[in-house]
Amino acid sequence: MGTRKLRAMSPAETEILRLVWQLGTATVQQIHDALPANRKVAYKTVQTLLRRLEDKGYLTHKAEGKAHLFVPAVKREAVVKRTVLDFLDRLFGGDPKPLMQFLAREGRIDTKDIEELKKLIDES
Repeated sequence: MGTRKLRAMSPAETEILRLVWQLGTATVQQIHDALPANRKVAYKTVQTLLRRLEDKGYLTHKAEGKAHLFVPAVKREAVVKRTVLDFLDRLFGGDPKPLMQFLAREGRIDTKDIEELKKLIDES
């Protein structure tokens, strides 16, 4: 499935999808156990979020005994690319400079990050 047809995710769905990407494949219990200790999320909530992600096309599942094993249906890089480009278009008219300036002003990127960005630019 192409990433352009995927519906937007909620922050909770994004958190769950990130965990599935990290684990590669996972059951509801494994995802529930992988959540940060300070996140008090019910097992049923994790199950619901996984089903929503499957309905939206981000995940698939296969039966493994009585459990469902959830598998990413889309690559992380494709979702990140689509999401970031959409964000840039909507908020900055496609211009990355204001975003980079904001990140620098807020202390989210430092000199080392800028050097790495320069190398990437030189390579492209």
